[in-house]
Amino acid sequence: MSEPRAHSRATVSPDDPRNQIAFPRLTNDQLATLAEYAARRDFHEGEPLFEAGGNRNAFFVVVSGAVEIIDRSADADKPRSIVVHKPGEFTGDVDLLTRRRPLVSAVARGDTRVLEIAPADIRRIIAERPAVGELILRAFIARREMLVDSGFTGVRVIGSGRSRDAYHLREFLSRNQVPVTWIDTDDDPGVGELLDQFGLGEGDLPAVICDGRPLMRNPTIRQLADAVGLKPALGTNVYDLVIIGAGPAGLAAAVYGASEGLRTLILDRNSPGGQAGASMKIENYLGFPTGITGAKLTANATLQAQKFDARFSVPSPVSTLERDGEHIAIGIEGGERAIARCALIATGADYRRLDVPGRERFDGLGVYYEATATELGECRDVDVVLVGGGNSAGQAAVFLSEHLPHVILLVRGADLRADMSSYLVERIEDCDNIEVLGHTQIREMQGSDRLERVVVENTRTGATRTIDTPAVFTFIGAVPRTEWLPREIETDGDGYIRTGRAAGDSPNWSRSRPPFLLETSWPGVFAAGDVRLGSVKRVASAVGEGSMAVKFVHEYLADATRNTV
Repeated sequence: MSEPRAHSRATVSPDDPRNQIAFPRLTNDQLATLAEYAARRDFHEGEPLFEAGGNRNAFFVVVSGAVEIIDRSADADKPRSIVVHKPGEFTGDVDLLTRRRPLVSAVARGDTRVLEIAPADIRRIIAERPAVGELILRAFIARREMLVDSGFTGVRVIGSGRSRDAYHLREFLSRNQVPVTWIDTDDDPGVGELLDQFGLGEGDLPAVICDGRPLMRNPTIRQLADAVGLKPALGTNVYDLVIIGAGPAGLAAAVYGASEGLRTLILDRNSPGGQAGASMKIENYLGFPTGITGAKLTANATLQAQKFDARFSVPSPVSTLERDGEHIAIGIEGGERAIARCALIATGADYRRLDVPGRERFDGLGVYYEATATELGECRDVDVVLVGGGNSAGQAAVFLSEHLPHVILLVRGADLRADMSSYLVERIEDCDNIEVLGHTQIREMQGSDRLERVVVENTRTGATRTIDTPAVFTFIGAVPRTEWLPREIETDGDGYIRTGRAAGDSPNWSRSRPPFLLETSWPGVFAAGDVRLGSVKRVASAVGEGSMAVKFVHEYLADATRNTV
């Protein structure tokens, strides 16, 4: 087989300005640094270094020969060449840091010698050797962005657009930054051939195809997470800090905790980011004058925490907190447990569900609680209805108006400025295709397999109107995720967690000292972000509280050490 030319790419454009960042050639000094952590290995023509979907994932520096990165996700019989790494170049992308299974495969071209470095050592290099570590990290990020932009197939979800289960699988993958291709059996003309190829019947759907893994029929979210490497075994480690909830507060705590040497674990029931992670544009967060998407902010924060060796486990819905001697036992649905010296509750809040007859039937089938590209694909070229008067509703309305012909925004009151930032109100007022209906609520939802129309009422005049729409986006109020908490952690009447002085007044408080500022009525258990009583309900304040919580974790651990000496 003739050797491919350097950087011949089928899925990555040779003119992409990110190439220099994504595919750097290491200097002699950088090679010498990496060699300190490496073992030499030799491969022959066609031998795999790693396989897509496999359990093995390592970092390889090419010494001689070449390593081709290939994509088999679209067609296993016709793999696409992504890039050919030459001497002085290296393999890998962000999956080396996230501990996920690789999305692509690597094979030797000709007799090839490489330096092999384990993922744990790559994290050490990034943390301890900033000169070469920054180059590697920037390359990893650029490569993943280029791979997604190139039309990479990734994980394929096959199912009906009328299937709630199919929607939830796609939503889960998308929120966890896993490239996904949706194949709608209702609309795709070539789907019959695909179903025959894999021997799939209607009862097998939704189905998921992951390169290098067995076909999954009707998988659960947990099974899907296992397949793509999102759900590592927790083991028997005692963690210094277990963070429950990976919204902005939890992610900030993970970055600061892990970077300061705390053994840190983050558990989330669905995906990092929380409500903020679903925002298509946050424009008032410090340091981003042109705004940043919630997905990008979440991806950066997650990678930043993983760079410092914080561990993530998703999905891991926490169901119990119990004492285990001097430690805290965190019970996870499915029977897993994590043991911690300290815990931080950062579970945030859920949007309230509309109290409308028939609504439950349409959750995930026309009624949505976030507005992202996944939901947008369900309602192209149609009118949609959005309910809510806060910033989340405003951000969603602006995003949807950029892609859809008509957005109807329903608010209970008359003035958007009562609960929404001025910049969003002004943006909405300037959008010709956003119609704001004040004093208006949905009274009925109608449809067969999916939502087809809603009946709304003006609460002042009693006038009703029927709106044909396949999608309602709802952002109304919030309910804290605290229904699972033990009685030792005191909340107010609405379920928000008391901290600091308010927690110290609780009969559950058992220490002579007062609680730290973000400490709950259970010593060693802290709370931050929207779940905490008195929080400001902004991304910046949640990040601040999560960062601040780590300071009190250190103080608690130091106090505990002093008391045991």
